[in-house]
Amino acid sequence: MMELTDLERHLLNDFQHDLLLTPRPYAEMGERLGVDEQAVIDALERLRECGVVTRVGAVFRPHSVGASTLAALAVPPERLETVAGIVSAYRHVNHNYEREHDYNLWFVATAPDEGELCDVLEDIERATGLPVLALPLLEDYHIDLGFELRWT
Repeated sequence: MMELTDLERHLLNDFQHDLLLTPRPYAEMGERLGVDEQAVIDALERLRECGVVTRVGAVFRPHSVGASTLAALAVPPERLETVAGIVSAYRHVNHNYEREHDYNLWFVATAPDEGELCDVLEDIERATGLPVLALPLLEDYHIDLGFELRWT
């Protein structure tokens, strides 16, 4: 298990909501935490490299900026890791995860518009050789995914 620094713990815990929308958010985060901008960037990069976080950024209400969809693939178990790597390589995919279902790899894809989103899904189909099941949002619900992190 990775040993977190105090700075990393604060970054993970204190900035789950209300990410600063400023020209230099990492400098302002550092100011709040008593470190410089580069220390914040370095800590976030280490967290990313170790797989603790996959991205840092604002989350916008669906369809308020661009286009997005939940999507799924039915991947043969022996190909799951390889296909997940292919899907994760797309800048349009912000995360993917395994589920216990015939459709066992799920992901969210985003794009500036519906046309590019369709192109990305088609490209994922070509790259994986598997049909993509697109599950566009019909009704949105707000689920707060932030939570208080505690360490002993």
